[in-house]
Amino acid sequence: MASELRVNTLKDAAGANSVAMEYVAGGSAKAWVNFNGTGTVASYDSLNLSSLSDSNTGHYEINITNNMNDTNYGITTGGSNALTGFVGRVCSPANSKTSGDYGIETINNGGSAHEDYEHVMASVNGDLA
Repeated sequence: MASELRVNTLKDAAGANSVAMEYVAGGSAKAWVNFNGTGTVASYDSLNLSSLSDSNTGHYEINITNNMNDTNYGITTGGSNALTGFVGRVCSPANSKTSGDYGIETINNGGSAHEDYEHVMASVNGDLA
């Protein structure tokens, strides 16, 4: 039997430092991933990730286990590449997402070519379906 806990506010053990549930539910990442984008892509760790794939140099596709409500969610990205010693740009183009997946691109320091990164990270915020 499933149980349910209904509260309006969470507080620490001393009864201070409270936070309203709307911030807990609305402000928590709904999905995130940290993966190796070189060679065979593989997740170092993740939440709500069903799969990821490498579609081309510096192009990755991330599939979410539990879909987002719509395509109006936010994605924060980052990455690093020890092979070149510098982070270029990591982004998720606006036209590369649906409620169940999104794309990420990694671009070299000069911004002229896609490049595979050793560490690629993304965090998704918004409402789950």
